[in-house]
Amino acid sequence: MSSTPWRLAVAAEGIDASGRTIHGDIGLGSLAEHGIEWSPIDVAQHELTAEALRGFDAVLLMGESPFGTEQLGEDTTIKHVARFGAGFDQVDLAACAARGIPVTNAPTGLRVPMAHAALTLLFALAHHLVLKSQLVRTGRWEQRAALRGRGLASATIGVVGLGGIGRETVRLLRGLGLEVVAYNRTPRPEFCAEQGIEQVELPELLRRSDFAILTVSSNAQTRHLIGRRELEELGADGHLINVARGAVVDEQALVEALRGGTIAGAALDVFETEPLPTTSPLLELDNVLLTPHSLCWTADFTEATGAEALGEVIAVAEGREPAHLVNDPLPS
Repeated sequence: MSSTPWRLAVAAEGIDASGRTIHGDIGLGSLAEHGIEWSPIDVAQHELTAEALRGFDAVLLMGESPFGTEQLGEDTTIKHVARFGAGFDQVDLAACAARGIPVTNAPTGLRVPMAHAALTLLFALAHHLVLKSQLVRTGRWEQRAALRGRGLASATIGVVGLGGIGRETVRLLRGLGLEVVAYNRTPRPEFCAEQGIEQVELPELLRRSDFAILTVSSNAQTRHLIGRRELEELGADGHLINVARGAVVDEQALVEALRGGTIAGAALDVFETEPLPTTSPLLELDNVLLTPHSLCWTADFTEATGAEALGEVIAVAEGREPAHLVNDPLPS
């Protein structure tokens, strides 16, 4: 790296001058020993624009702000776009590649926290956790017999997507001795054999599952992967858990399915529009559990994902190959 400091813009909602973010301390102080200077851009207060990024060598995207040709402008100084976390659907990979700009993500640090989040929702649904809590809080103790949970001992859990988070989720489920089936667009025979599970097509998984957990990435191929027909396959005793992205589910079809008894219930940490509008019909339904796209936000998540994301920033700044490149940048 040259003697001129590498300048990093940290685009995050609510970031302060000390580097504390909505996730807490992600370790920005460690960058100084690598000759990297950083500056915050609070995207809750300021739009992420080409002008705001002028003079920076890299940008760390911590929220859902879009990044593409508008943010690059005509004469960008950006040489690296890094994502805090696994998802990168808001980044125009092709636009960055055309400018020779590598885009990286940080997929491994959140695998265990995300799998734990999926299991949290699974157990909450299976035991009617939220509804039972409400009974106690509202003095309706006598109604507890009406909320007998489905339970998991005899249940089949379907995991849709065998990427890093999906595989970790399967490992945890199998460690609990639960019956699991999986769907993935490409075959994963070695992993499935290792875990003693069956990989099936999506319609079969939904028909066989009491609980279907979505862990797929968000892209053009997975948009509305779960729609009206798929919810009908899941059936009146089935439950849907989404810890992937909101766009993976046709939300209107899901509302209709929850209202009409097409499926028994759902647990959602992600939505097609975020924050979830206060007018959303999902808020009126007592057979859906809702969390604000943050269920995996724990101290473990912050430490591991921060270290991984900043490790990618350091690697590119020092002229090394990043570990998690998600586009194919053309030579600049």
